[in-house]
Amino acid sequence: MHYASYKTILSPNNNMNLFRGCTHGCIYCDSRSECYQINHPFEDIEVKDNALEILEGQLLRKRKPCMITTGAMTDPYIQLEERLNITRHSLALIEKYGFGVSIQTKSNRILRDLDLLKQINQKTKAVIQMTLTTYDEELCKILEPYVSTTYERYQTLKIFQQEQIPTIVWLSPILPFINDSEENLAGILDYCLKAGVKGIMCFGFGMTLREGNREYFYQKLDRHLPGMKEKYQQAFGNQYVCNSPNNSQLMKQFITFCQKHQIMWRTDDIFGYLKKFEQREQQLKLF
Repeated sequence: MHYASYKTILSPNNNMNLFRGCTHGCIYCDSRSECYQINHPFEDIEVKDNALEILEGQLLRKRKPCMITTGAMTDPYIQLEERLNITRHSLALIEKYGFGVSIQTKSNRILRDLDLLKQINQKTKAVIQMTLTTYDEELCKILEPYVSTTYERYQTLKIFQQEQIPTIVWLSPILPFINDSEENLAGILDYCLKAGVKGIMCFGFGMTLREGNREYFYQKLDRHLPGMKEKYQQAFGNQYVCNSPNNSQLMKQFITFCQKHQIMWRTDDIFGYLKKFEQREQQLKLF
């Protein structure tokens, strides 16, 4: 861990990144790509100095409340958060000033902050976005070794369902030749149905590979799935987008399931929902 100075915490589109780098060890992580210019070892987490003071100042300067998003680049519930509590204190500021929040994570550590998320959701809207890729728990431990397993994430989604906090599942990435089967997809979709998710984000079935994350991914394939790297190289070469050969049938399975159970699946609809700030009726009656 190390600290670095920053002038802002919120991006122009209200995305909040408190850390750079990650320790969850997901073998496919796109954030390792060199294009993001993380100029330190990926597991040596860069913490933004005075993040809470900067965030509070930016929230105060907002003309009106909106949705704050976090988790796209670095999971806000990495192991370090247990000690630093920066994510928790950020949620407290978001609640204090009446903003909404949308959090993307793979960790059940988010349950530590259930009290704050409930308070935000009572005033405005809190949305939990959980990534699910692999129904097989043993395979999950290979692909995503240092974070909650898929079943643990499903249990976390169930708790948010009980608390009436909306959830979205990210169905990505689905790795060609590894977890791109109808059986894997059926297991994940069953979890989504039982957890009452509002929507499932899916950009197609496959993954992306570019300089930085490709090398790390292949290194892990050689260690855990010998021969798989060569299969990728033969099928995709140096392509950025690596689509599953099963993409068409999996998309049909996915869309049919979502339509049957009235789960949002169009990406534009889901992004629109995530960005929409909603003031609860009881709050409006106070003014």
